[in-house]
Amino acid sequence: MATLGPLNDFNAGTTIVAADMNQNFADIETFVNTTPGVVQIDIVDAKGDIIVASAADTVTRLAVGSNTYVLTADSTTGTGLVWSAAPADATKMPLAGGTFTGAVTFQGASPILLTGVSTGNAYETTITVTDPSADRVLTLPDATGTVALITDIPASVNGTSDNIISNQVFS
Repeated sequence: MATLGPLNDFNAGTTIVAADMNQNFADIETFVNTTPGVVQIDIVDAKGDIIVASAADTVTRLAVGSNTYVLTADSTTGTGLVWSAAPADATKMPLAGGTFTGAVTFQGASPILLTGVSTGNAYETTITVTDPSADRVLTLPDATGTVALITDIPASVNGTSDNIISNQVFS
């Protein structure tokens, strides 16, 4: 970077002539406006503006982007940068809904937690998985209804103690 050397040097006790002072100001202004490496304060207009190089030894301003936008390299623009909407991360489910496609793996003993959104209380339903010792398959039927728990299966039907499942007794 160049060195500024004002033509007029003022020492204590010397008379300052207005023309000499004006020459010093003119020298400083020329230095700031023409010397590479010096950035003028008026190049930025708003909070968030970015100073970028648009060519060799050429400084320019990239205006602040919109909220939630990200700065992306783009060699087709004069600054080599552009503000653009943040791309969706295909590896993450959006916070407000979405659809899984393909196989989904959940890890952990209690990986699925269901909460009652409409009631807004502190109660939750947790789907817990015991660490499997082999590959297991649970199939839900293609039907509407309620999945029964073991405690929902009656021990007897019509006063008999026949095992409903092993004897296939249905009423």
